[in-house]
Amino acid sequence: MTSAVAAPHLAVAQGANWTAIVLFGGFVLLTLAITAWASRRTRSASDFYAAGGGISGAQNGVAIAGDFMSAASFLGISALVYANGFDGLLYSIGFLVGWPIIMFLIAERLRNLGRYTLSDVVSYRLAETPVRCLTSISSLVVIAFYLIAQMVGAGQLIQLLFGLPYAYAEIIVGVLMILYVTLGGMLATTWVQIIKALLLLGGATLMAFLVLNRFGFSLPALFARAVSVHPKHLGILRPGALAKDPISAISLGVALMFGTGGLPHILMRFFTVRDAREARKSVLWATGLIGYFYVLTFIIGFGAIVLVSTDPAYVTPAHLLRGGNNMAAVFLAQAVGGDWLLGFISAVAFATILAVVSGLTLAGAAAVSHDLYARVLARGRSNEAGELRVSRYATVALGIVAILLGILFEKQNVAYMVGLAFAVAASANFPLVLLSMYWRGLTTRGALLGGWAGLVTAVVLTVLSPGIWVKVLGHPHAIFPYDSPALFSMPLAFLCCWLGSRLGSARDTNEAAAFDEQYVRSQTGIGAAGAEAH
Repeated sequence: MTSAVAAPHLAVAQGANWTAIVLFGGFVLLTLAITAWASRRTRSASDFYAAGGGISGAQNGVAIAGDFMSAASFLGISALVYANGFDGLLYSIGFLVGWPIIMFLIAERLRNLGRYTLSDVVSYRLAETPVRCLTSISSLVVIAFYLIAQMVGAGQLIQLLFGLPYAYAEIIVGVLMILYVTLGGMLATTWVQIIKALLLLGGATLMAFLVLNRFGFSLPALFARAVSVHPKHLGILRPGALAKDPISAISLGVALMFGTGGLPHILMRFFTVRDAREARKSVLWATGLIGYFYVLTFIIGFGAIVLVSTDPAYVTPAHLLRGGNNMAAVFLAQAVGGDWLLGFISAVAFATILAVVSGLTLAGAAAVSHDLYARVLARGRSNEAGELRVSRYATVALGIVAILLGILFEKQNVAYMVGLAFAVAASANFPLVLLSMYWRGLTTRGALLGGWAGLVTAVVLTVLSPGIWVKVLGHPHAIFPYDSPALFSMPLAFLCCWLGSRLGSARDTNEAAAFDEQYVRSQTGIGAAGAEAH
């Protein structure tokens, strides 16, 4: 989830790491067994989309952490710390501070108002067809950019560590992803994410422990050694390496902080628990685990500066890390734990990608089958069997598209797509989710104007930014000077929501009047169990 998620190409394939292959094979067999178990318990739409609401708050919190702690977080944030030191925390802090917003503003009301997707919440008292179309499209845009980044990361990691051709790695990930989702639905996806989260936290904890053990468990000693060997020296302990000016830093922070509250695959997880109390407990567990994980990546990044950058086995004669900076954490595993730990960490990183793409695909399938098919095309007249059939077709289609896009973007730097996903989520989804729950005056016209303005502006400004206009398209100068557009696109979305809502009509008055009923349900949960969104 960081800007270091994928370099243009990591390295040529090396020989197979059999420790990683055996461990990864064991993970796959275990999760396929879980999928077979879950498939016998997935009979209804509620089972498929929300695991029947039977996941506990603690279990859901661990699963949310597993969904959020992608391989891009593990490899990417470690790589940012490895390259920039202190400033690598800019991303992890941005991700983490988004959780109090979800905790206090979104989680409970979302659980009480919705059923399967964020579109249920936004369209509760607004015109269903146009609002669901907007939120489904914006959700699919976010999911698409996430999927591309994860798929490319998977292909490059396996190409480097397992010795498989890139296209084969893409196909393996895509096929497993389709199996997890089509057969097991949310129940299987949840347990895959829980297992993967525990493995990732365990592996990262062991790496951090082994790094600190080299320095007598003294952080000052680790930092002092890192300063002495890093080309930037004391610069790695100062801010300013990533964000060159205040506007860039603030815009990036806005995207990371508020984008979390608009990620469809994260918000969808709050419908898997039985009530708002369990939803709140989920956030507490997720926040604690994610915060702990980001502390570990900071130690791992500085450990890589000391133990990887100084070892000729891992760096080229030009003092560049073999395979790119994203391999810093993987190489550190070998430096402190040998081939066994290298195999374990690389297998966990690949398993992490599998879990994340499964959650993304399930969210995308829900947007297609529940929002677009069942509620827009069939106008609520479809049966559950038909909706589940469409969701499985959508899963297969999304899996095929993900494989093709992963292969297509193999040689591209797709880091900007992750930032764009957060920018779109912050600009299109978050304003609608927040205002639909808290502002009586929001109308269909305002939601559509604000949502489309945020979505289009975020995408266009990102294309015109240095990350795409210069680095990808090859133009000499960027039309929009900042990599993250959220500081501009998110306020515009809120402004257009307000402006469109002020251009009212008689229908809009009725929508405002329905806010009282919505408010009671959002606070008490009365009518939430088993009720379809209006």
